[in-house]
Parts: sequence; structure tokens; C-alpha cells
Amino acid sequence: MDMQTSFLDRLFDAGLLIDTGVDGLYGRSGQFEDVIAAFERLIDRFADDNAEVIRFPPGMSRAIFEKSGYMKSFPQLAGTVHSFCGGELDHMSLLKCMEVGDDWTKDQKATDIALTPAACYPLYPTIARRGRLPATGGLFDLQSYCFRHEPSKDPARQQLFRMREYVCMGTEEQVTEFRQSWMDRGVKMMEAVGLDVVIDVANDPFFGRAGKMLANNQRDQNLKFELLIPITSTAQPSACMSFNYHQDAFGTKWGLELDDGSVAHTACVGFGLERIALALFHHHGLDVTEWPVAARKALWG
Repeated sequence: MDMQTSFLDRLFDAGLLIDTGVDGLYGRSGQFEDVIAAFERLIDRFADDNAEVIRFPPGMSRAIFEKSGYMKSFPQLAGTVHSFCGGELDHMSLLKCMEVGDDWTKDQKATDIALTPAACYPLYPTIARRGRLPATGGLFDLQSYCFRHEPSKDPARQQLFRMREYVCMGTEEQVTEFRQSWMDRGVKMMEAVGLDVVIDVANDPFFGRAGKMLANNQRDQNLKFELLIPITSTAQPSACMSFNYHQDAFGTKWGLELDDGSVAHTACVGFGLERIALALFHHHGLDVTEWPVAARKALWG
């Protein structure tokens, strides 16, 4: 049995995760949720930046999703919401398909909703509609369930998971300082809860042959860093935080302008909340009452 399946089975046996029959789609126990809630409070204490809090649902406008360009880079990860749109005869046909085991979804049609791939995606057009940013730029605190279609028995690679994000909009100097500040804070946060980490340059999983060039460019320009913690593999630790500088790409796409009319630069820091909880359970044990005193104090005071 490999380390991924072994750890997943232990989480099931302890009742921390609940098997739904679909790889990467799990229920969570009250204890698991309490760890995430405690870690989010820790994020709040380290943030203390007076960011504007916005919470979007796990679905977003399909029109905005299409304009974002996500399908150009990550079609393999995308998810859309389809629904039954027929009449009574269509319904009867659907039920017959279900009875005999045929594909009953083939006649469903796409709705106006796509599943949110990252918590920040709905933010950029929302802020652009407000008009120009103030001279101080913009700082936003987001949290959302996100979807990535990558079924796996690795509990650290879930299809539906929560992402906490801080997004900065402003000048190049403002957003790069923001990113560096959070890289420093991220290390201190993990030290506070007793986790050893490494920060390394990274790239997004761009699709196809052209994606390899995009990935290389992203690495060459140091646009993305990840905070890595071993969860189910020491050789391939999991990214539990990411620190991304988008340059003016989103500013140009969505029409984000600074107070002087120039295009805004953006950067974000993302926390994979389930992964961080899993890292804590992996390193400190499945019984939180036996976790190190320092880690418990950092999380619960």
C-alpha cells in the first residue's frame, strides 16, 4: 500500500475524512473543520492589513470564466454546471436511461455557471466595475470552495477544496512588496504550528505543448513560488501556500486602473486550507489533544 492510500485510509478510519465513493471528494468531521477554523484565525492574526473581506460562492459566471482564459491554459482542470432543461417526454427518456444504466446526462445542457477554479477569479471584474483604484491600491481577503478536476487517492489533491486568498492590486512595487511580505509571514506561520517548510519557485500546470513554454516563462521570471510541506511524499512535498505575481496581465484583461489611469499590477497569496490541515495531522498525529503544546497554543490560544 502506498503512502497516499495508507494516509487516506487512516483519515477515514479516524473519521476525520468521510468517503463519498469519489476520489478527491470527501466529507470532513467537526474536528477537521475545527483545525481549519483555527488556522484561519491564525491567518487573520498574521494579516492585520485591513483588507476588504469578500466571499464568493463556489460557482461563477460562465461568461467571466470564458473571458478569464482559463480554458486556454487549464482545460483539464475545469468544471461547468449542466442541468436538465427538457420537458416531460425528455424526463421520461432520462428516467428510462437511468433504469437500464445508460448515460442519463447526455442531454443535459450547460448553465450560466462554471465551478470556481481559484478564489480570486471573480474578484478582478468585480473591482474593475467600481472604477479606478485609490492611490493606495486595493487589498482583498477572499475564501471559497474551488474545483479542479484531478481525481486522486492522494488526500492532499482534492477535487473540491477551500482556498483562502489575499489579493493586492496596485503598482509593481506595491504588489511585489506585498508578495514578499507574505512569503516571510508564511514561513513564520508554519513555524508557529510546528511545520518545517521549503519555499521554491514553481509553475502552474499549463496544458499542452504551448503550456510548457508558459510554465518555463513563469519559472524564469520568478512569477510563482510555493511553500512546500511533505504530506504523502517526502520526494514530492505538497504546495500548501502559493505566492503569485501576475504582472499587469489581469489588470489589462479586466481593465483594472490605478488612480492615474495606468494599468494595475496584481499579486496574490493562496492558502490551501485542506492541505494545511492534512499537513498538521500528518506531522502531529490524528489526535489533536496530543499535538505539541506550542502548535496547540498557536491555533487555539
